[in-house]
Amino acid sequence: LDSMESVGVEPDIYTYNTLVDGYCKHGRIDDALTLFRDMLHKRVTLTSVSYNIILHGLFQARRTIVAKEMFHEMIESGMAVSIHTYATVLGGLCRNNCTDEANMLLEKLFSMNVKFDILTFNIVIRAMFKVGRRQEAKELFAAISTYGLVPTILTYRVMITNLIKEESFEDADNLFSSMEKSSCTPDSRILNEIIRMLLNKGEVAKAGNYLSKIDKKGILPEATTTSLLIYLFSVNGKYREYIKLLPEKYRFLREQAAVDNCI
Repeated sequence: LDSMESVGVEPDIYTYNTLVDGYCKHGRIDDALTLFRDMLHKRVTLTSVSYNIILHGLFQARRTIVAKEMFHEMIESGMAVSIHTYATVLGGLCRNNCTDEANMLLEKLFSMNVKFDILTFNIVIRAMFKVGRRQEAKELFAAISTYGLVPTILTYRVMITNLIKEESFEDADNLFSSMEKSSCTPDSRILNEIIRMLLNKGEVAKAGNYLSKIDKKGILPEATTTSLLIYLFSVNGKYREYIKLLPEKYRFLREQAAVDNCI
Protein backbone atom coordinates (compact mmCIF):
# COMPACT_ATOMS: atom_id res chain seq x y z
CA LEU A 1 0.00 0.00 0.00
CA ASP A 2 2.79 2.43 0.89
CA SER A 3 4.45 1.91 -2.50
CA MET A 4 1.16 2.56 -4.28
CA GLU A 5 0.50 5.73 -2.31
CA SER A 6 4.09 6.95 -2.82
CA VAL A 7 3.52 7.12 -6.57
CA GLY A 8 0.15 8.77 -6.22
CA VAL A 9 -2.00 5.67 -6.71
CA GLU A 10 -4.86 5.47 -4.23
CA PRO A 11 -5.80 1.87 -3.31
CA ASP A 12 -9.44 1.08 -4.08
CA ILE A 13 -11.83 -1.10 -2.10
CA TYR A 14 -10.94 -4.17 -4.16
CA THR A 15 -7.27 -3.79 -3.25
CA TYR A 16 -8.10 -3.41 0.43
CA ASN A 17 -10.46 -6.39 0.40
CA THR A 18 -7.83 -8.56 -1.27
CA LEU A 19 -5.20 -7.62 1.30
CA VAL A 20 -7.52 -8.16 4.28
CA ASP A 21 -8.57 -11.53 2.87
CA GLY A 22 -4.93 -12.51 2.36
CA TYR A 23 -4.03 -11.60 5.93
CA CYS A 24 -6.98 -13.62 7.25
CA LYS A 25 -6.15 -16.70 5.20
CA HIS A 26 -2.54 -16.64 6.40
CA GLY A 27 -3.50 -16.36 10.06
CA ARG A 28 -2.45 -12.72 10.37
CA ILE A 29 -5.73 -11.61 11.88
CA ASP A 30 -4.22 -8.68 13.81
CA ASP A 31 -2.78 -7.26 10.58
CA ALA A 32 -6.15 -7.77 8.89
CA LEU A 33 -7.94 -5.98 11.71
CA THR A 34 -5.45 -3.09 11.70
CA LEU A 35 -5.87 -2.63 7.95
CA PHE A 36 -9.65 -2.80 8.26
CA ARG A 37 -9.62 -0.12 10.97
CA ASP A 38 -7.33 1.94 8.75
CA MET A 39 -9.93 1.71 6.00
CA LEU A 40 -12.53 3.11 8.39
CA HIS A 41 -10.16 5.89 9.48
CA LYS A 42 -9.51 6.86 5.85
CA ARG A 43 -13.26 6.79 5.19
CA VAL A 44 -12.89 4.18 2.48
CA THR A 45 -16.39 3.22 1.31
CA LEU A 46 -16.82 -0.28 2.68
CA THR A 47 -19.02 -2.93 1.12
CA SER A 48 -20.79 -5.96 2.56
CA VAL A 49 -17.97 -8.02 1.04
CA SER A 50 -15.46 -6.09 3.18
CA TYR A 51 -17.37 -6.98 6.33
CA ASN A 52 -17.90 -10.59 5.25
CA ILE A 53 -14.15 -11.04 4.82
CA ILE A 54 -13.16 -9.64 8.21
CA LEU A 55 -16.06 -11.34 10.03
CA HIS A 56 -15.14 -14.72 8.58
CA GLY A 57 -11.49 -14.18 9.48
CA LEU A 58 -12.30 -13.15 13.05
CA PHE A 59 -14.57 -16.13 13.65
CA GLN A 60 -11.98 -18.49 12.15
CA ALA A 61 -9.38 -17.03 14.52
CA ARG A 62 -11.82 -17.50 17.43
CA ARG A 63 -11.92 -13.75 18.03
CA THR A 64 -15.62 -14.05 18.70
CA ILE A 65 -16.11 -10.95 20.84
CA VAL A 66 -14.44 -8.72 18.26
CA ALA A 67 -16.43 -10.39 15.48
CA LYS A 68 -19.71 -9.70 17.27
CA GLU A 69 -18.70 -6.09 17.84
CA MET A 70 -17.81 -5.75 14.16
CA PHE A 71 -21.19 -7.19 13.15
CA HIS A 72 -23.00 -4.66 15.34
CA GLU A 73 -20.88 -1.87 13.86
CA MET A 74 -21.95 -3.00 10.41
CA ILE A 75 -25.63 -2.89 11.38
CA GLU A 76 -25.28 0.51 13.07
CA SER A 77 -23.58 1.93 9.97
CA GLY A 78 -26.82 1.41 8.09
CA MET A 79 -25.26 -0.94 5.57
CA ALA A 80 -27.61 -3.57 4.18
CA VAL A 81 -26.78 -6.98 5.65
CA SER A 82 -26.83 -9.69 3.00
CA ILE A 83 -27.91 -13.27 3.53
CA HIS A 84 -24.27 -14.24 3.02
CA THR A 85 -23.26 -12.05 5.97
CA TYR A 86 -25.92 -13.60 8.17
CA ALA A 87 -24.68 -17.05 7.14
CA THR A 88 -21.10 -16.06 8.05
CA VAL A 89 -22.16 -14.79 11.47
CA LEU A 90 -24.48 -17.72 12.24
CA GLY A 91 -21.86 -20.27 11.23
CA GLY A 92 -19.16 -18.41 13.17
CA LEU A 93 -21.27 -18.26 16.33
CA CYS A 94 -22.05 -21.97 16.15
CA ARG A 95 -18.43 -22.98 15.52
CA ASN A 96 -17.35 -20.95 18.53
CA ASN A 97 -19.86 -22.52 20.93
CA CYS A 98 -22.20 -19.52 20.86
CA THR A 99 -25.15 -21.58 19.65
CA ASP A 100 -27.62 -19.93 22.02
CA GLU A 101 -26.78 -16.58 20.45
CA ALA A 102 -27.02 -18.14 17.01
CA ASN A 103 -30.48 -19.49 17.81
CA MET A 104 -31.58 -16.08 19.10
CA LEU A 105 -30.33 -14.45 15.90
CA LEU A 106 -32.10 -17.08 13.81
CA GLU A 107 -35.39 -16.51 15.64
CA LYS A 108 -35.00 -12.76 15.18
CA LEU A 109 -34.34 -13.15 11.48
CA PHE A 110 -37.27 -15.52 11.07
CA SER A 111 -39.55 -12.98 12.76
CA MET A 112 -38.23 -10.34 10.34
CA ASN A 113 -39.15 -12.66 7.44
CA VAL A 114 -35.57 -12.67 6.19
CA LYS A 115 -35.43 -14.99 3.19
CA PHE A 116 -32.79 -17.62 3.86
CA ASP A 117 -31.23 -19.77 1.19
CA ILE A 118 -30.36 -23.43 1.63
CA LEU A 119 -26.65 -22.55 1.86
CA THR A 120 -27.32 -20.73 5.12
CA PHE A 121 -29.11 -23.75 6.56
CA ASN A 122 -26.25 -26.02 5.47
CA ILE A 123 -23.68 -23.81 7.20
CA VAL A 124 -25.61 -23.60 10.46
CA ILE A 125 -26.53 -27.31 10.57
CA ARG A 126 -22.92 -28.33 9.97
CA ALA A 127 -21.68 -25.91 12.64
CA MET A 128 -24.23 -27.13 15.19
CA PHE A 129 -23.18 -30.74 14.71
CA LYS A 130 -19.54 -29.70 15.06
CA VAL A 131 -20.10 -28.28 18.55
CA GLY A 132 -22.32 -31.14 19.68
CA ARG A 133 -25.71 -29.43 19.38
CA ARG A 134 -27.18 -32.41 17.56
CA GLN A 135 -30.82 -31.97 18.50
CA GLU A 136 -30.86 -28.34 17.38
CA ALA A 137 -29.24 -29.39 14.09
CA LYS A 138 -31.92 -32.03 13.50
CA GLU A 139 -34.72 -29.59 14.34
CA LEU A 140 -33.30 -27.03 11.94
CA PHE A 141 -33.11 -29.65 9.19
CA ALA A 142 -36.73 -30.62 9.85
CA ALA A 143 -37.75 -26.96 9.49
CA ILE A 144 -36.19 -26.48 6.04
CA SER A 145 -39.38 -27.22 4.11
CA THR A 146 -41.29 -24.77 6.32
CA TYR A 147 -39.33 -21.98 4.67
CA GLY A 148 -40.06 -23.17 1.16
CA LEU A 149 -36.59 -24.65 0.66
CA VAL A 150 -35.43 -28.06 -0.53
CA PRO A 151 -32.40 -29.89 0.93
CA THR A 152 -29.45 -30.23 -1.42
CA ILE A 153 -27.03 -33.13 -1.71
CA LEU A 154 -24.75 -31.23 0.69
CA THR A 155 -27.57 -30.89 3.24
CA TYR A 156 -28.20 -34.63 3.14
CA ARG A 157 -24.49 -35.37 3.29
CA VAL A 158 -24.02 -33.26 6.42
CA MET A 159 -27.01 -34.89 8.11
CA ILE A 160 -26.32 -38.50 7.13
CA THR A 161 -22.60 -38.49 7.92
CA ASN A 162 -23.24 -36.93 11.31
CA LEU A 163 -25.97 -39.47 12.08
CA ILE A 164 -23.48 -42.23 11.28
CA LYS A 165 -20.88 -40.58 13.51
CA GLU A 166 -23.28 -40.77 16.45
CA GLU A 167 -24.18 -44.34 15.39
CA SER A 168 -27.80 -43.52 14.60
CA PHE A 169 -27.60 -45.97 11.73
CA GLU A 170 -31.34 -46.51 11.29
CA ASP A 171 -31.98 -42.77 11.15
CA ALA A 172 -29.18 -42.41 8.58
CA ASP A 173 -30.69 -45.18 6.44
CA ASN A 174 -34.15 -43.63 6.64
CA LEU A 175 -32.82 -40.23 5.65
CA PHE A 176 -30.92 -41.75 2.73
CA SER A 177 -34.15 -43.42 1.58
CA SER A 178 -35.91 -40.05 1.79
CA MET A 179 -33.18 -38.52 -0.34
CA GLU A 180 -33.57 -41.24 -2.97
CA LYS A 181 -37.32 -40.62 -3.10
CA SER A 182 -36.80 -36.90 -3.55
CA SER A 183 -35.37 -35.17 -6.60
CA CYS A 184 -31.93 -35.20 -4.97
CA THR A 185 -29.87 -38.01 -6.49
CA PRO A 186 -27.03 -39.39 -4.32
CA ASP A 187 -23.65 -38.97 -5.97
CA SER A 188 -20.37 -40.86 -5.78
CA ARG A 189 -18.98 -38.68 -3.01
CA ILE A 190 -21.77 -39.25 -0.50
CA LEU A 191 -22.05 -42.97 -1.28
CA ASN A 192 -18.33 -43.61 -0.92
CA GLU A 193 -18.15 -41.57 2.27
CA ILE A 194 -21.05 -43.51 3.79
CA ILE A 195 -19.42 -46.83 2.89
CA ARG A 196 -16.09 -45.85 4.46
CA MET A 197 -17.74 -44.55 7.62
CA LEU A 198 -19.83 -47.70 8.04
CA LEU A 199 -16.81 -49.94 7.51
CA ASN A 200 -14.81 -48.00 10.08
CA LYS A 201 -17.73 -48.39 12.49
CA GLY A 202 -17.76 -52.16 11.91
CA GLU A 203 -21.15 -52.08 10.17
CA VAL A 204 -20.13 -54.48 7.41
CA ALA A 205 -23.62 -55.57 6.36
CA LYS A 206 -24.82 -51.98 6.05
CA ALA A 207 -21.69 -51.04 4.10
CA GLY A 208 -22.45 -53.98 1.81
CA ASN A 209 -25.92 -52.59 1.14
CA TYR A 210 -24.44 -49.27 0.04
CA LEU A 211 -21.87 -51.05 -2.13
CA SER A 212 -24.83 -52.67 -3.88
CA LYS A 213 -26.32 -49.22 -4.41
CA ILE A 214 -23.22 -47.87 -6.15
CA ASP A 215 -23.10 -50.98 -8.33
CA LYS A 216 -26.70 -50.42 -9.43
CA LYS A 217 -25.90 -46.80 -10.26
CA GLY A 218 -22.80 -47.77 -12.23
CA ILE A 219 -20.56 -45.83 -9.85
CA LEU A 220 -17.05 -47.10 -9.15
CA PRO A 221 -15.69 -47.17 -5.59
CA GLU A 222 -13.15 -44.42 -5.00
CA ALA A 223 -9.51 -45.43 -4.53
CA THR A 224 -9.68 -44.75 -0.79
CA THR A 225 -12.77 -46.96 -0.51
CA THR A 226 -11.12 -49.80 -2.41
CA SER A 227 -7.95 -49.51 -0.31
CA LEU A 228 -10.00 -49.70 2.88
CA LEU A 229 -11.87 -52.76 1.61
CA ILE A 230 -8.61 -54.56 0.80
CA TYR A 231 -7.13 -53.60 4.17
CA LEU A 232 -10.14 -54.79 6.17
CA PHE A 233 -10.94 -57.97 4.23
CA SER A 234 -7.46 -59.25 3.38
CA VAL A 235 -6.14 -62.52 4.79
CA ASN A 236 -4.97 -60.67 7.89
CA GLY A 237 -7.76 -58.09 7.90
CA LYS A 238 -9.93 -57.80 10.99
CA TYR A 239 -13.16 -58.27 9.00
CA ARG A 240 -11.98 -61.13 6.77
CA GLU A 241 -14.53 -63.51 8.34
CA TYR A 242 -17.38 -61.22 7.33
CA ILE A 243 -16.54 -60.81 3.66
CA LYS A 244 -19.65 -62.82 2.73
CA LEU A 245 -21.68 -59.83 3.91
CA LEU A 246 -20.37 -57.88 0.93
CA PRO A 247 -21.81 -58.20 -2.58
CA GLU A 248 -20.38 -61.15 -4.53
CA LYS A 249 -18.23 -59.00 -6.82
CA TYR A 250 -16.18 -57.69 -3.88
CA ARG A 251 -15.24 -61.06 -2.42
CA PHE A 252 -12.22 -61.30 -4.69
CA LEU A 253 -10.54 -58.66 -2.52
CA ARG A 254 -9.39 -61.20 0.04
CA GLU A 255 -7.71 -63.33 -2.61
CA GLN A 256 -6.29 -60.24 -4.35
CA ALA A 257 -4.72 -59.06 -1.12
CA ALA A 258 -3.20 -62.49 -0.57
CA VAL A 259 -1.65 -62.40 -4.06
CA ASP A 260 -0.26 -58.92 -3.43
CA ASN A 261 1.33 -60.10 -0.20
CA CYS A 262 3.17 -62.86 -2.06
CA ILE A 263 4.69 -60.51 -4.63
